[in-house]
Amino acid sequence: MLEAICAPGWPGIPGRWTSADKSGVGTALNGSPVWFTVSHGILNEVYYPGMDEAAIRDLGFIITEDGGFFSEEKRHAGHSSNLIYDGVPAYHIESACLNGRYEIEKDIICDPDRPVVLLRVKFVALKPGNYRLFTILASHIGNHGAGNTAWIDSYKGTAGLFALRRQTSLCLMSDIGFKNSSVGFVGYSDGWQDLKRNSRLSSIYTRAENGNVALIGEIDLKKGGEFVLALGFSRNFTEAGHQARASLDEGFGQLLKSYSEPWKAWLKTLIPSGKRKLFATSAMVIRVHRSKDVPGAILASLAVPWGFSKGDDDLGGYHLVWPRDMVEAAGGLLAAGSKSEIRKSLIYLEATQENDGHWLQNMWIDGTSYWHGIQMDETALPVILFDLARREEALLDEDIGRFWHMLKKALKYIVQNGPVTQQDRWEEDGGYTPFTLAAEISALIIGAELAELAGDGSIAPYLRETADAWYSSIDRWLYIKNGEFSDRIGVDGYYVRVTPPDFEEGDNFVPIKNRPPSSSHKPASAVICTDALSFVRFGLREAKDIRMLNTLKVIDGILKTETPSGSCWHRYNGDGYGEHSDGSPFDGTGIGRIWPLLTGERAHYDIAAGNLGGAEKLLKTMENLANDGGLLSEQIWDAADIPERSLFFGRPSGSATPLVWAHAEYLKLVRSITEEKVFDTPPQTVERYLKDKTVSNIVQWRFNHKIRSLESGKTLRIEALSPAIIHWSFNGWQDINDTETRETDLGVYYVDLPSSDIDRGGEITFTFYWQLAARWEGIDFNVRII
Repeated sequence: MLEAICAPGWPGIPGRWTSADKSGVGTALNGSPVWFTVSHGILNEVYYPGMDEAAIRDLGFIITEDGGFFSEEKRHAGHSSNLIYDGVPAYHIESACLNGRYEIEKDIICDPDRPVVLLRVKFVALKPGNYRLFTILASHIGNHGAGNTAWIDSYKGTAGLFALRRQTSLCLMSDIGFKNSSVGFVGYSDGWQDLKRNSRLSSIYTRAENGNVALIGEIDLKKGGEFVLALGFSRNFTEAGHQARASLDEGFGQLLKSYSEPWKAWLKTLIPSGKRKLFATSAMVIRVHRSKDVPGAILASLAVPWGFSKGDDDLGGYHLVWPRDMVEAAGGLLAAGSKSEIRKSLIYLEATQENDGHWLQNMWIDGTSYWHGIQMDETALPVILFDLARREEALLDEDIGRFWHMLKKALKYIVQNGPVTQQDRWEEDGGYTPFTLAAEISALIIGAELAELAGDGSIAPYLRETADAWYSSIDRWLYIKNGEFSDRIGVDGYYVRVTPPDFEEGDNFVPIKNRPPSSSHKPASAVICTDALSFVRFGLREAKDIRMLNTLKVIDGILKTETPSGSCWHRYNGDGYGEHSDGSPFDGTGIGRIWPLLTGERAHYDIAAGNLGGAEKLLKTMENLANDGGLLSEQIWDAADIPERSLFFGRPSGSATPLVWAHAEYLKLVRSITEEKVFDTPPQTVERYLKDKTVSNIVQWRFNHKIRSLESGKTLRIEALSPAIIHWSFNGWQDINDTETRETDLGVYYVDLPSSDIDRGGEITFTFYWQLAARWEGIDFNVRII
């Protein structure tokens, strides 16, 4: 080891993530536990040893020349990024100096057998000059810029740049070595600062301890402008050096072949795509986001939204598992014909299910919670995924029994805690929301069928009765007549985004998250959302139902934006999750932008309505909304260009690219258009509600949605989560009745009161005697008949 020359400036400036606008994501199909990202022409976050744990911030090049020329590749060059082979995450990147002084070509892959990322680089001087070329690496091990240590050393005589944090190490090597190298603290003694001031490495430091560090190596251009870099990882620095050295010894050409061939073979197993533009890329993007050390897990995105503005206190970003996103991703793979992974994903869901039956809002790959909200759709969707996989013959008949314990726990949680949700699918507002309701109802109807097939049919009637009761209440909860948009759009009513848990007839105020306090509450009738389309997607409404047609007019009139690529939609009016009007990043408030995945959902509505031409047009819109690397973003910038912030109308915003969910929606849309029907609509709901026209006379009262009124002729079902005697009266306690609750084997106990014979204007009064606790509730509850 070299004698240490310690860098000054400890600990450096605070660490930061980098841009979430990726042009590429990659990993070996199997084997190597390394994932990489590409943005602005350079290598961005590399994840090791798990795909939720970043190890570097970025790795790029700086070019200098005598006379003060300083050019940082990612900032001072234009870039193009292309796949070397269609659907294989091997990237060819070209960077051209904006001053016409140089070009850099790079090919980026993983070693399929080792934890190593490789870059084959070619530097070409376009104008004469005494150029110096440097590669600079920002260590970010363990999702932290802080606490990294960097130093210069060698492995078996090959020079390397090393860094570690806790139990993870990295080593950067070149197949032609480094002419000079240094390490330092970012913002003070790192090579970037030295080159900016002096155009050369004038200060050489060999160690930077426990801070935000950068490593820099000079490439000897006298040895030629073509070379290979190997970035190796391990649990100790000597093995990281060995891994990098071994990859260099094996050679980039051989590794490109062995890296690409398994991807090509996998792509051949997928269904014919009809040469759809993003089909292979979308399938690849989902597969790249699949864990290798924890089988079945799929991340939301290898990106941190607006990462350049976020530091070490924001560990997660989107490199986490959202059960909703994961289910959508697994469904996308099924749509593409990839069936072998679904069983592993269901086992992962089974292993990470909470004991009470729900799934966490989001989590690290090992199942540890990150955020702590509860979203009822995330409990319903795994049930729906299981049935979709069964219909696609990706599971065997005996798998019903195999997974029934998980499925029953989920169903139990839904009936105990639904239909209201703490958060909607956008992770913001609680209450009655269209997508959540549609998912819950579908899961219960599917669950009843699965219960019978699993030999647990005694719970099926209650599951269906609950689904029917919720289905029959959709309009009461969410369809508002003569609301704020009725006159403006020319409709008599429409489905709204959300109504509160204590919903009563008439308008209700709802919170709007991510907005300043002055605009954080609105009447429910004033907030429209694309989520109402889910009633059609899940088989609860015909596409040409007048209520849906009315709502569609409002959705298209309020939320649609025309871009150069075609139509795209906002989530809801007043959305605050997006950049501010000046383009500055979301910081808790902002302005929500348009989402490509919503173009796919809108296209699915067109398919359900028989408008295949409209769906085909929107499919092409999704393709055109992708960036040059074929990646679909979470959001698209929908305002005037702000070039200094790299924001251009109709192009990806700074939120997250790629969004795995968007690519899954694209694959489903390709499948749906091909088959001329919506791929993932449950047939059970279509049969029960659209064909058989099933409705319910039951209205539930439960502690998480206490109804205050009941339509005459309806049956009042009182439900509780513990055995009870319902003490009730129809005439102000003049006549008293006691009825013991019935058990459902789902943790719900209920009584149906003979309320259908009570005339309008009457009232039911009741309370609870809790049998296990041997106590009275101590409060009377009233439901009036209207």
